Amino acid sequence: MADADLHELGEDRSLLLVDDDEPFLRRLAKAMEKRGFAVETAGSVAAGQAIATARPPAYAVVDLRLEDGNGLDVVEVLRENRPDSRVVVLTGYGAIATAVAAVKIGATDYLSKPADATDIMNALLANGDELPPPPENPMSADRVRWEHIQRIYELCDRNVSETARRLNMHRRTLQRILAKRSPK
Repeated sequence: MADADLHELGEDRSLLLVDDDEPFLRRLAKAMEKRGFAVETAGSVAAGQAIATARPPAYAVVDLRLEDGNGLDVVEVLRENRPDSRVVVLTGYGAIATAVAAVKIGATDYLSKPADATDIMNALLANGDELPPPPENPMSADRVRWEHIQRIYELCDRNVSETARRLNMHRRTLQRILAKRSPK
């Protein structure tokens, strides 16, 4: 690890990782420890909130969807206990609406899985005025379209007919799109 990266981390290198995908959590914890972080892990909202209350970290990476609830609840507890912590929300269900919600409650950045340790570290260490470097694999046009449809669908309280009307799309076409997995 470069001295510049260690310098950027500062004195407090505490990092909380909250994810219910155990293999991913172990791999990420090991990768972040190699990058100079003092890692603590949690596999649930409750465990993440307990750590955020007892030992609020300088940095956190929180999965959005956890088995026992929403990772944004952990972000809120972190913000209450340590307003200066840098939080990245990470999820396999990336949608613009959830990204906006994450940033509004205090997340520093929002990344979709699969994100590697380098992407996560860049997001954690980016200055407020400075954007992190562009992603190596940006979203495709199909993915951006899918994200937009998902956002409108969520804003319409998951009402297919209302979403189709607002998007000026046939309801059956929308249902087929919603039934498919997200494009890469």
